[in-house]
Amino acid sequence: MIYGYARVSTIDQDLSIQHAALTAVGCTVVRSEKVTGTSTEGREELATLLQFLREGDTLVVTRVDRLARSLRDLQNIVHDLGRRGVTLKATEQPIDTSTAAGKCFLDMLGVFAEFETNLRKERQLEGIARAKANGIYVGKGRPASVDAVRVREMKAQGIGPTAIAKALGIGRASVYRVLEFRR
Repeated sequence: MIYGYARVSTIDQDLSIQHAALTAVGCTVVRSEKVTGTSTEGREELATLLQFLREGDTLVVTRVDRLARSLRDLQNIVHDLGRRGVTLKATEQPIDTSTAAGKCFLDMLGVFAEFETNLRKERQLEGIARAKANGIYVGKGRPASVDAVRVREMKAQGIGPTAIAKALGIGRASVYRVLEFRR
């Protein structure tokens, strides 16, 4: 049997191109998910597929980075598949673990996939450091949308939560949340 695995990193990305490529090469079942590939954690569809594969089966992906972005994860998956007699192939790369050249190319692509991930992390950290130096980056998350000081001032003036919420254009639950944190 030939099985396919498709993955994209974010929910707004489309899986249809991968699905079409995998079905075009004869995949009878295609499992897919929208989750990061930097780890195998939380990838339920991949876990299900890996448990289901049997000796003589073939797992097909469009590119090796769809399977794993970590060299360690990729090596673990490939080792497990090989131990169980399952072949790994990619539609867009010359990967076929039933051949020595395919195995070699797989290892090289795994190194580059991890390298790309590490470069992305470095660029992100550099950008954060630059933003902090320029006084732009103050921490993670978006700025607070509720003026907690103003909520407390209005409450101290005897104004009720509903009136505070209406005056500030926020939800009543937000007012209660601010007042709870005051204790």
